[in-house]
Amino acid sequence: MKIVAISASQIPSSVANSIQAMKAAHALAQLGHDVTLLAPSHPARSTDWEQLAQRYGLKTRFSMEYIAAPSRRLFFLTAVRRARAFKPDLLYVWPIQSAVLGLFHGFPVVMEVHDLPAGRIGPFWYRYFRDMRGRKRIGVITRALQAMLEEQFGTFLKPADVILAPNGVELERFSNLPDPSTARRSLGLPDAPTVACTGHLYAGRGVELFLKLARRMEDVQFLWAGGKAEEVEKWREEAKELPNVHFAGFVPNQQLPLYQAAADALLMPYSHAIGISSGGGNSARISSPMKMFEYLATGRAILSSDLPVFREVLNEGNAVFCPPDDTASWQGALRGLLDNPSRRAALAAQARKDAEQYTWTARAERLLAGFIEKP
Repeated sequence: MKIVAISASQIPSSVANSIQAMKAAHALAQLGHDVTLLAPSHPARSTDWEQLAQRYGLKTRFSMEYIAAPSRRLFFLTAVRRARAFKPDLLYVWPIQSAVLGLFHGFPVVMEVHDLPAGRIGPFWYRYFRDMRGRKRIGVITRALQAMLEEQFGTFLKPADVILAPNGVELERFSNLPDPSTARRSLGLPDAPTVACTGHLYAGRGVELFLKLARRMEDVQFLWAGGKAEEVEKWREEAKELPNVHFAGFVPNQQLPLYQAAADALLMPYSHAIGISSGGGNSARISSPMKMFEYLATGRAILSSDLPVFREVLNEGNAVFCPPDDTASWQGALRGLLDNPSRRAALAAQARKDAEQYTWTARAERLLAGFIEKP
């Protein structure tokens, strides 16, 4: 099947929506579809496949085109115009404007939905999408988001065209990982009990709690991999008196499994309010962090903030939960994990088993299943 995907994300970039778009397009290509991803043109754009593959951890090649448009708003129109030239069997989109325009031109449309429509215009576009005729399907990343959408906009699609599609993981990238000590030696890290967190350093991601724990647990190494350069420098300065803290900075997705494997326990220390890449918003009620699925696949004990949306994936068998921002509870739970290897091993084994249901390709298959006839 010929699929044109449209993303408004900057590619390449280290932000989550960029990584997610590339992973989703890659999964479609891995299923054997002819995929072209259209994204906005920008000064740092790259069509060098080897560079993109290294940065995003990709194996199966697909096509990319950058669309130049006078403004962000006009990108959506220009991208759909370009998509028409491919005569695709399907438009697979993230921007709701592209979904509406795709339906207007008569294409079957699958739209990924990761948040509630924002601002004054977002709800208008979503209602337009709701009321238009045509073959349309949405993929929602959490049940919580689906419930909020239905509460605000009603149930307007057949149940078969509302697909629960949490983010995913490529299990093959997490197979045959070294044990924590070997991984630490490979990365030049101290071979001592280590806990790690990967991802950005935005507000609400728990870096303050991370440093509080490091101050209280001097015998434990604390590793954080990820973040924009300016944020990394800020927190390195904040932690300069803590010899047991290491901010690794940005790590290409291809190398990330080794950093996660270096940990005896992996942390998800989110606060009650979780910022997004734009600097605003709060995704705490609807979030589906990609690192949650990577953590499961790594096969390490997971210590997570007890947010209801995380329990759609995590449970008492594959993770330990603590109240957000409660330093004493986190310290006690973390010490209990580090002092109990058998408990860590049991959690790790269940996590790895549970990861098998969250592959990117299985996700793509669910999103496409029964939607349009195969040629």
